[in-house]
Amino acid sequence: MAKLYIVSTPIGNLADITYRAVETLGAVDRVLAEDTRRTAILFRRYALRTPLYSAHAFNEQARSSQVLDWLNSGENVALVSDAGTPLLSDPGARIVHTVLEGGHEVIPVPGASSLLTALVASGLDLDRFSFFGFPPRSGKERQKLLGRIAGLEETAVMFEAPGRVARLLDDLAEACGGERSAVVARELTKVHETFVRGTLSELAAYYRTDAPRGEVVVLVAGGEAEPAVESKPEAGLRAAELLQSGASARDVARQLTQEMGISRNQAYQITQSLSRGEGHTK
Repeated sequence: MAKLYIVSTPIGNLADITYRAVETLGAVDRVLAEDTRRTAILFRRYALRTPLYSAHAFNEQARSSQVLDWLNSGENVALVSDAGTPLLSDPGARIVHTVLEGGHEVIPVPGASSLLTALVASGLDLDRFSFFGFPPRSGKERQKLLGRIAGLEETAVMFEAPGRVARLLDDLAEACGGERSAVVARELTKVHETFVRGTLSELAAYYRTDAPRGEVVVLVAGGEAEPAVESKPEAGLRAAELLQSGASARDVARQLTQEMGISRNQAYQITQSLSRGEGHTK
């Protein structure tokens, strides 16, 4: 039976590809690529001549049915993203689901990943980590994410566009506390690969005046375990009062920290819980 191969490709340095990946891309009947122009550069490097077809966010639904037709006719297909491991903050999930529902096998061909590359060189704790992809740009979803990261005891990892890094670091410093350790990794495996380490406050100040270029991974150290927020029931009542008066979740969290003497983490947890309609903290 024909198979769909999920093939990881280099995240920058074209030498970072496995022998198995090259063999697979050369052996299948068709290759789906997020951007065929970028993948063509890799193909020229390794003299690959397999036909390339686009598979991106705007045509994934139609392409899913076509992939299933190819597999049903006995053709093997590979899926790659622009760089790194497919499906991580990249299109392709719909295609995988369609193929699996159609009764075909999906085979991973592992390789480079900017997520793991940044982690292992970050110097932060790797026993546990949470990956958040690209954070929402604004609104309640962004505040919810910031609150969640503030309460984590493990390392948080996310991608961000270079022009939005300074704002993200500012928001993280406010949510987690400016003293929390963090790392900004950019252009991994490329000529200008850089790791900048420091506190969230230090990094926010640095990137406000020196915006990064290229692809960026932001890592934030986990916080220390704290007493349950239930120890201050009046904080939940005060948060509800402030929210009802029209204050934003961010302003409420700041006010709670000042008035109640609780940590930013606890203030964000209380505020986000109320914003989600989970009721008062008791």
